[in-house]
Amino acid sequence: MAASSTASKWLGLVAAVWIQSISGNNYTFSNYSDALKSLMFLTQLELNNLSVAKDVGKAFGLLAGFASDQFPTWLILLIGSVEGLIGYGVQWLVVSQRIQPLPYWQMCIFLCMGGNSTTWMNTAVLVTCIRNFRRNRGPVSGILKGFVGLSTAIFTNICSALFADDPSSFLLMLSIVPFAVCISGIFFLRELPAVKSTTVAEENEEARYFGVLNVVAIVIALYLLAFGFLPNPTALLSTAFAVVLLVMLASPLGIPVHSFIKNRFKVGLDMDVERVNEPLLQNKENESAAEKGEAVVGVKRRVEVGEEHTVVEALSSLEFWIMFVSFLCGVGTGLAVQNNLGQIGLALGYTDVSLFVSLISIFGFFGRIISGSVSEHFIKKAATPRPLWNAASQIVMALGYILLALAMPGSLYIGSVIVGLCYGVRLAITVPTASELFGLKYYGLIYNILILNLPLGSFLFSGLLAGILYDREATAIPGGGNTCVGGHCYRLVFVVMTGACVVGFVLDILLYFRTKKVYNKIYMSRKHKSSITSIKQ
Repeated sequence: MAASSTASKWLGLVAAVWIQSISGNNYTFSNYSDALKSLMFLTQLELNNLSVAKDVGKAFGLLAGFASDQFPTWLILLIGSVEGLIGYGVQWLVVSQRIQPLPYWQMCIFLCMGGNSTTWMNTAVLVTCIRNFRRNRGPVSGILKGFVGLSTAIFTNICSALFADDPSSFLLMLSIVPFAVCISGIFFLRELPAVKSTTVAEENEEARYFGVLNVVAIVIALYLLAFGFLPNPTALLSTAFAVVLLVMLASPLGIPVHSFIKNRFKVGLDMDVERVNEPLLQNKENESAAEKGEAVVGVKRRVEVGEEHTVVEALSSLEFWIMFVSFLCGVGTGLAVQNNLGQIGLALGYTDVSLFVSLISIFGFFGRIISGSVSEHFIKKAATPRPLWNAASQIVMALGYILLALAMPGSLYIGSVIVGLCYGVRLAITVPTASELFGLKYYGLIYNILILNLPLGSFLFSGLLAGILYDREATAIPGGGNTCVGGHCYRLVFVVMTGACVVGFVLDILLYFRTKKVYNKIYMSRKHKSSITSIKQ
């Protein structure tokens, strides 16, 4: 592979990391929801439906999925950045009281725009990077989804450091920063031609670079976590925190620079090494099955899980719908906690929930980045299907909801950690799983169909379940709206969500058994490639 091509691929991934670092704004609603509730005199149900409108924007991510198969990456990023600038910009105008609160239905539209903007960014980043790094889908997904999780903590901590948690300043950041970063990323992130073969040295180099990215990401996460626990930092310390954070985020640039310098001076390397074919599942078993299918005259062979699917073929498979519903049980309940965190905190006696927002964000990062790499390791070593890790996350998340339902002292701290961790696992595992089961050709659209679970889950678990049950427990306040204080406010909500997680666990176990054959083929394909390489060396 040419030095410039290799460096461009890594430069694109670094740009993708930056974009993901600012594209988790959908998870920050609780940082300014109280300001909206008081300015617009909303009940909890009305406020929750605003958060649903934000998540409904992701339903229109299907447009981004269609576009990703037709248009270049730069155009997808441009659309998302402009839409976010408008959606969050109008919310900033309202919360900063530069304009009067808009009618409720208009606010729903602008929150929907803000939510939809992230689907364009995420689709551009994930589809492009997974196609550029086909042999390392798990680590790529873990890193990119991990930085989405960190983005909430990045925004929250910087706002806390520089603007003392002012909601209007926070919304101004949400509107301007993603726009500026996406415009910069347009010049570096693009899909590169697929490489048909690789050398062992190139594979080892990729593994080392991913290791460096993981270390950088973990250091950033720990840095954010430490700052979140600092009691009343001074203005100078807060400014220093922001500067050091920006330097840390810029540090991955060393990877493409090192890659370019290292490969630039390799003369005649391709003449001296054996190259190894890379296909994921196109082994002899698949070829044999194809030949048998074609031998039956007039009968079209049914596409199998693990092969390239059209969208219709994917939607016709039982595995897709098992994945879809189990994903709903995990991310839907997780979103309900994140959207209601402001009110959950107030109910349990916490006036400032920024620390809990950061905890969910940071441990969501750990869930994403660890599960991506660990699941990839166990595929290579033991052919372990990725859905097994989703099943484990569901049962742990159920335990977290039981703890939150008990409302014991400190339970919100532990619950935030558990919910963030398990929510992160679900997102990071499902992304590469979908590409492995249904292929990459129509991956952008298939991914966005799965992401429909975010607005659907938000509506079911946050808009309906949490909103209705909270209002049933709450008392009205003068001037409009309501409030509730005590562990009983959300107890029944957490009990119902525990049951949903158990359902998701059962579905993930079912998917685990139904995909063992697929992951065994992946394992055998990689093992076969490794043995060929050893013989040739």
